[in-house]
Amino acid sequence: MSDQRVEKNNHLLEVENLSKAFKGLKAVDNYHLKLRRGEILAIIGPNGAGKTTVFNLLTGYLRPTHGIIRLLGGDITRMPPDKISMLGIGRTFQNIRLFPTMTVLDNVKAAQQAHDPDHLLTTLLTLPSFVARERRLTQRSFEQLALFNLDGQAETYATALSYGNQRRLEIVRALALQPKLLLLDEPTAGMNPIESMEVLHLIRRIRDLYNLTIIIVEHNMPVVMQLCERLQVLNYGQIIAEGSPDEIRQNPKVIEAYLGVDTDAQI
Repeated sequence: MSDQRVEKNNHLLEVENLSKAFKGLKAVDNYHLKLRRGEILAIIGPNGAGKTTVFNLLTGYLRPTHGIIRLLGGDITRMPPDKISMLGIGRTFQNIRLFPTMTVLDNVKAAQQAHDPDHLLTTLLTLPSFVARERRLTQRSFEQLALFNLDGQAETYATALSYGNQRRLEIVRALALQPKLLLLDEPTAGMNPIESMEVLHLIRRIRDLYNLTIIIVEHNMPVVMQLCERLQVLNYGQIIAEGSPDEIRQNPKVIEAYLGVDTDAQI
């Protein structure tokens, strides 16, 4: 029994036999995962392999056909997204979902408020506690924006940022939710190689600074191979390989899954 407790305590997230079918078509089929605290895991695979569907299942945006998801030993399988977020899973999206009519700073403050709420009366009367809270939220938001060199654009509207900086802002906003587990969906999409490497270093830094565990879905293989200790490869919704970057590079099933593209560039 003691060994089982130790094993559970070492895993932040446990997923067993997770599946999702759409009208009989299995988008994810018996997906499984045991994720250690502090680990950076990549989920890779061809387009349509089921990677984003896994993210949507883990965060409650989709309900599984069957399977179990446990966070810190607690069953979160059928919880709604807001409750899962409050329990400690933050995410970014493949398609950017910022608040377009809000400034960079206010996008981050909006996320900060989830963990620092205030009473309506305090807000309406602008009581000292409200003023102190606003100052606290602003300071935290600026600190996180500074990590991504976005503090100088705090008063800029989110949609006025470059595409790469919008991607960065999405990560900052996810960080503002104070997650234990951060899911990053294509964080370097649309970035040039230099920008991509900068984000790679930032991801490592926030992992260490905030004691995060991270899962990344990414098509940029140079980033994935340098960033992640372990990779899972999906194809047609199933895990076809799992291991270190070197193991994945040499796996025949992975090479076969990527046939038809430049495999040297992809894996």
